[in-house]
Amino acid sequence: MSFEYSKMTDFTMDFFRLNGKVAIITGGNSGLGQGYALALAKAGADIFAVSMGEDDDQTRKLVEAEGVRYHLMIGDITEEGVCKQIVEDCLRLFGRIDILINNAGISLNEKDVTRFTRLQWDKMVSVNLTAPFELAHEVAKIMIEQKSGKIINSCSLFSYLGGQWSPAYASTKHGLAGFTKAYCDELAQYNIQVNGIAPGYFATDVTKETRANMESNQRVLDHIPANRWGNIVDLMGTIVFLSSDASNYVNGTLINVDGGFLVR
Repeated sequence: MSFEYSKMTDFTMDFFRLNGKVAIITGGNSGLGQGYALALAKAGADIFAVSMGEDDDQTRKLVEAEGVRYHLMIGDITEEGVCKQIVEDCLRLFGRIDILINNAGISLNEKDVTRFTRLQWDKMVSVNLTAPFELAHEVAKIMIEQKSGKIINSCSLFSYLGGQWSPAYASTKHGLAGFTKAYCDELAQYNIQVNGIAPGYFATDVTKETRANMESNQRVLDHIPANRWGNIVDLMGTIVFLSSDASNYVNGTLINVDGGFLVR
């Protein structure tokens, strides 16, 4: 029996299981973040969600129905000391951190680019780029010590593209893609994988107005070979893969979940 064949037989579907793992998810109680939380819970992980909004208890019910633990922290990740507090609270409640999903993000649009202000720019940089750095910085200390961990940054198709009306959004998402690669280069030696997930156009509350308008809806569909908007379930397998041992040799890359948008 060859060495390669003997290694292949070590693989089981348990590589995708997350039993006993703990995941921090920013923006984890709504939209795509809620889907990430439920996906990881179904794979066996405990969930520490962070949100700036109110708790409607829906995510808690979905997650706890999977037989795992759930905690929601309400806080502004752009405020000084909050990212450190997230890590400290997660360790105090759950005793470990195995997965960080930097999901929270905002987009502020302005059709006239000359009216896009420094205030808008600074706010988006704080949420979309600085907060993910600060959380990853704090979590990396834990993961280096335990010699394992997964950091997953919520990038975007606009990590590759320009994009009208919001120069800061494309800039921060390009920056987050670069940060993903840079942190991979720093942390891979400690058995820590740092990757990005880049969703395409998904049917969420954020895109409701675009989908309701026949012209704008068709313009989006014309650019997607799959000819449909993504559903949150379309992201769930990818987030479990990137969070699990099945992706231990996937590092510093972005996985596009876009129905083929970028090929057209």
